[in-house]
Amino acid sequence: MDYIAITKVRPNSDNPRYIKDEKFKKLVQSIKEFPEMMPVRPIVVNKEMVVLGGNMRLKAMQEAGLEKVWVEVVDWSEEKQREFIIKDNVGFGEWDWDELANTWEAEELNEWGLDLPVMLDADKDLELKDLSSTIDNLYRIEVICKDEEHQENTYNKLIEQGYECRLLTL
Repeated sequence: MDYIAITKVRPNSDNPRYIKDEKFKKLVQSIKEFPEMMPVRPIVVNKEMVVLGGNMRLKAMQEAGLEKVWVEVVDWSEEKQREFIIKDNVGFGEWDWDELANTWEAEELNEWGLDLPVMLDADKDLELKDLSSTIDNLYRIEVICKDEEHQENTYNKLIEQGYECRLLTL
């Protein structure tokens, strides 16, 4: 592990994770209040000093005014680097779904533990298959509707096909 100038570390432009607004402010504040955690959670970088794990921490450290950061330099294949980027972040922050869809293979993301959302076009006929006999887990699908009528029609189509549905109106 190395302690280096923060300016030597390059954010990963393909980072599919972000932390927004209040959560990011809390991260910055936690770094200011408890900088001792930084050596315990170093930024993981490749040999070119591009971040593989810790993009949001790096951004928060910059915001907090740190001039040096702890890094762990790894020498992994491109495939292992891509896998690490996903696996390191499965349980934290929010995903940039456009970045994931355009840069990553859905099968790999699913294999590495990322739960991918399923998008439905509720205006088209729903051709969903009953997978309940082959799935041991409970899956949730979020459908965004343009109005109450659209929501009701979609709900009714899903109920007709035997799906358990709940409505959430925001």
